[in-house]
Amino acid sequence: METTNAEMKGLYREKRIRNPLVPVGALVTAGVLTAGLISFRQGNSQLGQLLMRARVVVQGATVALMAGTAYHYGEML
Repeated sequence: METTNAEMKGLYREKRIRNPLVPVGALVTAGVLTAGLISFRQGNSQLGQLLMRARVVVQGATVALMAGTAYHYGEML
């Protein structure tokens, strides 16, 4: 069973419509992670640690959104 490029785009579009905040959460997680790593590299370990903790919170919220949406739409986790 092959999946065409058009089918994949349609699936992505459907998932994005159902759960628009997950890509936003992923981008915010990546941004906070990058800022934290830059802070550590510059020697500001206190700010870096704070940003790493913020990353965990944002990442947890993103996973919770994914699970909540899957539950809402009745999909298997």
